[in-house]
Amino acid sequence: MNHAQVRTLLEEQYDHYNRPAFVLNDPISIPHRFTQRQDVEISGMFAALLAWGRRPTIISKCHELMRRMDDAPYQFITQHEDEDLKRLLGFCHRTFCDTDLLYFVHWLRWFYTSHDTLEDGFLLGTTQKERLENFHNLFFSLPDAPQRTRKHVATPARGSACKRVNMYLRWMVRQDDRGVDFGLWTRLPMSELICPCDVHVERVARRLGLLDRKQMDWLAAEDLTAHLRDFDPTDPVKYDFALFGLGVEGEM
Repeated sequence: MNHAQVRTLLEEQYDHYNRPAFVLNDPISIPHRFTQRQDVEISGMFAALLAWGRRPTIISKCHELMRRMDDAPYQFITQHEDEDLKRLLGFCHRTFCDTDLLYFVHWLRWFYTSHDTLEDGFLLGTTQKERLENFHNLFFSLPDAPQRTRKHVATPARGSACKRVNMYLRWMVRQDDRGVDFGLWTRLPMSELICPCDVHVERVARRLGLLDRKQMDWLAAEDLTAHLRDFDPTDPVKYDFALFGLGVEGEM
């Protein structure tokens, strides 16, 4: 395919997948259960960072986690007593277990004592790479941060493509009228978001000639996003819908 044909395909598939029906079977359905800004931010963070494995399992585990927080995550985070934390014990999804969960809750409570929105945590830096690195450092800045938990919040400093963090930022930052992404955060420009890269996105991107780097790392995610900016400079990560959809449906 030439450049124009790839763009046409991506636009068609973006239009096909970026619609409310996409929400039903995707982890983004978890934050869509809520209306309060902080509830959306918190449930969205957990849904994104737990998003590995089969989507039905991810969604089921996220529902379980929200139930353990009384389906009111912001209230639970900011108002829980020590006794309430016992209901989080035993939670586990893949390698994310209650030790990690308790630190997440601890950090979120600490953060929300001085900030009204999690967006503030992603504003430190002039590039997206710097912002994600600084968020990771901020997240693990508390003295009791478990070493084992660091793997659950990726950072470009370790070369990671940061798929789940980039997906979370897409959810929070992208603004359109399709009813999928939230567009709650307005201080991070859509144009600087980096495309979330999972195995489906990677496979389709390579077949379309949008990704040459052999290793799927941060540099590859930046490279793919640069190609997508050629098609839409203001909203390159909208094509995540197209690449993921083509891949997960087995069309490419």
